[in-house]
Amino acid sequence: QVQLVESGGGLVQAGGSLRLSCAASGRTFSYYIMGWFRQAPGKEREFVAAIRWSGGSTNYADSVKGRFTISRDNAKNTVYLQMNSLKPEDTANYYCATSNIPNSWYNIKSYGYWGQGTQVTVSS
Repeated sequence: QVQLVESGGGLVQAGGSLRLSCAASGRTFSYYIMGWFRQAPGKEREFVAAIRWSGGSTNYADSVKGRFTISRDNAKNTVYLQMNSLKPEDTANYYCATSNIPNSWYNIKSYGYWGQGTQVTVSS
């Protein structure tokens, strides 16, 4: 089992920044990729960014490229999502999740463990 706890959400004006954190505990050696997803009211959960735990390669959704940066701290078993130049359309509940499928980055079904989510609200 892997436990994931997100933090760092909040209310910010358009153009502002937030940094989300996701702390992992439990069988943290059992997964290859940690990802961030988001879900806005009335919409499906969508991929935002992901990072390979070993090696650190990353992938991003087109909608956040150049604005968001995912990083990890192996010693702390923590993944971060630095979000800059935030837009009202970034408003959503943000979830971190782990995947134990090495090259499956975008498929939500590949992610077996999920955090409880943290709300990000961007005002215009």
